[in-house]
Amino acid sequence: MVQLYHHPLCPLSRFIRLALGEYGVEAELIEERVHERRREFLMLDPAGQTPVLVTDEGDVVPGAGVIAEWLDEIFGDALGAHRLLPASTRERVETRRLINWFNDKFYGEVSNWLVTEKVFKRFMATEIGSGAPDMDVVRAARVNVRHHLRYISWLAQNRNWLGGDRMTYADLAAAAHLSSVDYLGDVPWDEEEPAKLWYQRLKSRPSFRPLLADRAPGVAVNPIYAEVDF
Repeated sequence: MVQLYHHPLCPLSRFIRLALGEYGVEAELIEERVHERRREFLMLDPAGQTPVLVTDEGDVVPGAGVIAEWLDEIFGDALGAHRLLPASTRERVETRRLINWFNDKFYGEVSNWLVTEKVFKRFMATEIGSGAPDMDVVRAARVNVRHHLRYISWLAQNRNWLGGDRMTYADLAAAAHLSSVDYLGDVPWDEEEPAKLWYQRLKSRPSFRPLLADRAPGVAVNPIYAEVDF
């Protein structure tokens, strides 16, 4: 069994948890609060960021993008036509482009801001940023999520899945970030029906069930968070 160092509401960790679920790989989940800068965790990955995967052989695979590529190399062939990183060069480029869009751009403009301000700051020491949420940052993230949701709607209307004809890592990355934001109640689903319908398809998959069971101590969960038909 592999080990995955993660945080339940870290969207990058959630991306890998979804991927593991789709590949049928059982993982021991080890919750990591990266702001604590544990020496043992930094010895695994000096970057000190989740997620980090440790293989059965003790090899360390750090970061969501590297883990996703590792999973494809090890397990991709077995999925055949359902491979999460497609076989053709053109499809792989588009899938990787969208992975970067969500894991970099969406993360930097929406999900990291909201999760940090509304969750992580509760557990930080005062000297590294503990305190009440910065509402200017929260408001900016809520504006930004609307732009991203419109883009997801456009993709969902023009393709069967976000990256093309079938589900890929692109869908898992987008859904992972939206799930963290949805936990906090900050996704305006009523404004973008195509994005909502696409997300419901992802949300109904077995790989999504463990995420829907997540709860963060002291952080209220959106009432519709665990509902597939919302």
